[in-house]
Amino acid sequence: MANQSAGKGASQARNAGPARNPARNTVCVGQIVGVHGVRGLVKLKSFTEDPAAIADYNPLMDQTGTRTFTVELQSMMKDYWLAKVQGVADRTAAEALRGVHLYVDRDRLPPPEDEEEFYHADLIGLPVFRPDGSDIGTVVALHNFGGGDMLEVRLPDRRTVMVPFTKALVPVVDVPGGRIVADPPEDLLAPSDAAEQAREQAAEKAAEAAAEGAGSDQPGEAG
Repeated sequence: MANQSAGKGASQARNAGPARNPARNTVCVGQIVGVHGVRGLVKLKSFTEDPAAIADYNPLMDQTGTRTFTVELQSMMKDYWLAKVQGVADRTAAEALRGVHLYVDRDRLPPPEDEEEFYHADLIGLPVFRPDGSDIGTVVALHNFGGGDMLEVRLPDRRTVMVPFTKALVPVVDVPGGRIVADPPEDLLAPSDAAEQAREQAAEKAAEAAAEGAGSDQPGEAG
């Protein structure tokens, strides 16, 4: 989940899934990221608040909803579980599952315990507006680099910017209404001036070169 703080120092975010499948109203809660050994064990990355809770949602399904998987967690590694998938008994079968994202129906997830907590999947895809109603962009991801949650917003010109997920900058999060209201400073949304600086420097160099060329063409003084 994402935690909207009142200011700096937001608590670490909880990610209940990086992606939502709107067509099926499902939320991604994990991914099979690799295999282990020859007996069919897989490396399972969990996106639930409590990494072990992913097994509580058995059976899980793939993005299409046509395949289901029952996982049995074996041991926790650094950032993934070693897990057994029911019906998968060898490395070849496990390899076939590499990269599969695991989903659950959205209504199986518990509601947020705090009104200032939101599932990532509920925020991704929401349009973002200024307080005056003008369009800013669309939320494409959420991040936490240690200083609080950040909304990654794609602007109409296809650039993305990071907006701190605080009440001061994001006063309205209306998930049922399908919108977010943000009031970031304009310089946060302004395009990078690197290209403009490069153009100015090129123009200055061209002007200097032209001035030097003009100076060399001047006739010398008569002796």
